[in-house]
Amino acid sequence: MADKATTAKLSIEGKTLDLPIRHGTLGPDVFDITKLYGEGGVFTYDPGYTSTASCESKITYIDGDEGVLLYRGYPIEQLAEHGDFIETCYLLYYGELPNAAQRKEFEHAITHHTMIHEQMSRFYSGFRRDAHPMAVMVGVVGAMSAFYHDSTDINDPKQREIASRRMIAKLPTIAAMAFKYHIGQPFVYPKNNLSYAANFLHMCFAVPCEEYKVNPVLARAMDKIFILHADHEQNASTSTVRLAGSSGANPFACIAAGIACLWGPAHGGANEAALQMLGEIGDPAKVPAFIARVKDKSQHTRLMGFGHRVYKNYDPRAKIMQKTAHEVLGELGIKDDPLLDVARELEKAALSDSYFIERKLYPNVDFYSGIILRALGFPTSMFTVLFAVARTVGWIAQWKEMIEDPSQKIGRPRQLYTGSPRRDYVPMSRRSR
Repeated sequence: MADKATTAKLSIEGKTLDLPIRHGTLGPDVFDITKLYGEGGVFTYDPGYTSTASCESKITYIDGDEGVLLYRGYPIEQLAEHGDFIETCYLLYYGELPNAAQRKEFEHAITHHTMIHEQMSRFYSGFRRDAHPMAVMVGVVGAMSAFYHDSTDINDPKQREIASRRMIAKLPTIAAMAFKYHIGQPFVYPKNNLSYAANFLHMCFAVPCEEYKVNPVLARAMDKIFILHADHEQNASTSTVRLAGSSGANPFACIAAGIACLWGPAHGGANEAALQMLGEIGDPAKVPAFIARVKDKSQHTRLMGFGHRVYKNYDPRAKIMQKTAHEVLGELGIKDDPLLDVARELEKAALSDSYFIERKLYPNVDFYSGIILRALGFPTSMFTVLFAVARTVGWIAQWKEMIEDPSQKIGRPRQLYTGSPRRDYVPMSRRSR
C-alpha cells in the first residue's frame, strides 16, 4: 500500500516531482511513477522489466537472494511436503487453504469436468503427426472458447469461475491427448476414481488393450512437479496472460497466449534444453572436459539447468526436486542409464566445485524435473507441456486477480524511440537508391 507521507523526489530540468513510495507486505519498496509522464513529460527505460513492478499482487512472493518462494504466504516446501496439487490450486485461486467441505466440493468439480467436448478430439487429427505437442496445446486451448460459450463473459464472476475450473480440470486431458497423438496411440479417457496426478499419468501411459496401474510413488512425484510449477510471480508467461487479459480477451485465449510464451527455450523449455545438454555430453567420463569448456569463456559453452535469473541462492524448488528425483530413480530401479549418470556427475560437480559455488550456479528445478520426467517415460518434447499443465492454475489465479482489480487498465508499455525523425515522402524519380 502507498504511504503518502513517504515520497521520493526526482529533479528533471529544474522541476521537482514527488513520487509516492509504496510498501508491500514483503520485498523492496517501489516508486509509484504512474504520474511521471503526465507531470514530468518523461518515461522510464527498463528493458526486461528487471526493476519494474507491473502490477500489485497477493498471490506469490519470491526472495531470490534468500531462496524463498511463497504461495499466498505459505512456503513452497511445506505445501509440497504436506499438501497436494488440488489443495494448492484452491489456495492459489481462492487465497486460503480449503476446509474439508471446500476441499471435497472443489475436488469433485475438478474431477468431474476432466472430459473435453468430444468434437474437440477432431482438432488433433488436423495437425501433422509429427507436430510438436506445444503447438497442439496452443491451438487446442485457444479453441476452447469455440466450445464453451457459456464461460467467456469476463464481467460475470460466475462465468469466470466456471472457465477457471474448466481449464484446471481439462488441461491434463488436453495435454495427455497431445502426447498420445504425438506417439501414435489412441486417446485414453480420464477416470474419476484417480487423483489429479494419477489420472494424468493414466491418460498418458495406459492403452486400451491392457490394464494399467499407476505407481503411487510416481504419481506423488508428478503431483510435486505440478505444485512446484504452479506459479512463479510475474514471469514472462504470466505477464503475457495478464497483458492479453488486460484487453478483455476471453480466458481461454489468455491461457493459450501464456502457453505460447512458455514454449520459449529461455522459459518453459529450459528443462528440455538441460536434457539435450546431458545428451550432448553423453558419458559421465566427459563431464570434466565439459566443465572445463564452461569455465573457458572463449568456448561460449552454456550450462543449462543451473542458476536462475531470480534466485541468487539455491532454488527452493530444486531442493525438493532433487529428493524426488532420487526417489523416482530408486523406485524405478534405474542405475545404469548413461544420461542419468551424466546428470549425477554434473550434480556432484555443481555441489562441490568452487567455480559453481562462487557463481551460485546451483542445479535449478529444470535440471531435476527433466531427469524425473525422462525417467517417467516422457520425451523431451513433452516437458514444456507438463509445465503448462501445472502453471495453468497460476495463470488463472493471476488473470482473475487482474480482472477483479479496480485499477486495472489495458497494458500499454512505452518505448525509447531511436528511429528516424520526421521526414517527407520522396517520389521514386528522386530517390538515389
